Amino acid sequence: MAIYLSKESKVLVQGMTGGEGMKHTRRMLAAGTDVVGGVNPRKAGQTVDFDDRAVPVFGSVRDGIEATGADVTVVFVPPAFTKAAVVEAADAGIALAVVITEGIPVHDSVAFTTYAKTKGTRIIGPNCPGLITPGQSNAGIIPADITKSGRIGLVSKSGTLTYQLMYELRDIGFSTCVGIGGDPVVGTTHIDCLAAFEADPETELVVMIGEIGGDAEERAAAYIREHVTKPVVGYIAGFTAPEGRTMGHAGAIVSGSSGTAQAKKEALEAAGVRVGGTPTETAQLVLAVLAAEA
Repeated sequence: MAIYLSKESKVLVQGMTGGEGMKHTRRMLAAGTDVVGGVNPRKAGQTVDFDDRAVPVFGSVRDGIEATGADVTVVFVPPAFTKAAVVEAADAGIALAVVITEGIPVHDSVAFTTYAKTKGTRIIGPNCPGLITPGQSNAGIIPADITKSGRIGLVSKSGTLTYQLMYELRDIGFSTCVGIGGDPVVGTTHIDCLAAFEADPETELVVMIGEIGGDAEERAAAYIREHVTKPVVGYIAGFTAPEGRTMGHAGAIVSGSSGTAQAKKEALEAAGVRVGGTPTETAQLVLAVLAAEA
């Protein structure tokens, strides 16, 4: 089992013919992803050869869906055009849009995430590494060869920390890893993923990675307290971040006592979440919890 993405997923890549789109489409195919087409209105009707597979290019997301039955799109489109690309995908009825692009204006992200909800399209991102169900499918830029299929679910704001925890827990493996993105506005939250992992019979434990800024982790803690029965282990990035300065992600900014790593750690621990002080300690806590549950 998995959440959001499986071996049955049929994936389009908007922006596949660009440099980043080409590179990561090749990696997704190598990971077993069923990439059924690219989208570029200027190159419709062409095909792109990726080693032993020729992938067709469609003029629109709707054309790609009609021709292939695609239900996922991965968006590698420059920031100025991302809003239009996501709106197009939502209008075409895509079920899941994975928005890799960073540097999108916040008002555009507000617009397209809100619009997608009205169309029933789930957005992962923006400014995210995407998601992977190891051994089945990989939609985005997450390295596919650093872990294996297993029983841990992972949801993270940080791409780099996603990769580190995947690697440190590679002997256990993961059901699905979701990088939700670090922008102030994202389409899928920690809470969305926690609910999905709670409902997934193959996920036994959830790792939740947060960071300074905003109140997403505090809201997740409240949700965990009321709705999550599976063990959750957490990590918060940014204990040494200076106040009032954005750190790495646009949403990672502390104002006064609001949004600090310590406040988030305390909220999670009050909800029964074990919180590591470093990524490695977090991985060790996961192993300890799984050993205790055995």
